[in-house]
Amino acid sequence: MHLPEKLHSLFRAPSVTRTRMVLALAIAVAADGLQLLLGPLGWAFIDQAIDFVAMILLSWVIGFHVLFLPTFVVELIPLLEDLPTWTACTAAVIALRRRENKLPPAK
Repeated sequence: MHLPEKLHSLFRAPSVTRTRMVLALAIAVAADGLQLLLGPLGWAFIDQAIDFVAMILLSWVIGFHVLFLPTFVVELIPLLEDLPTWTACTAAVIALRRRENKLPPAK
């Protein structure tokens, strides 16, 4: 297997099943909730660690999507990190993946 084939298989989006959707939304809600609860404590780098773990876990569960990158960047901005951005982004990615699965294959 050549390198492009390995990269393609690495970033291939898995099929979005009900279990994957529930797990992805649970991860996103947990990340947003933890950041909201731990935010006032002012611990250095905890929010960034939560964001990093959330992005990795979400990419593992529902596959990497380019929308995760701006969400990760927005989470680095101090007051915007309290918004439920991971939950909103995960819901958007799930909707886009479900739409992609319903489209007929291109000829």
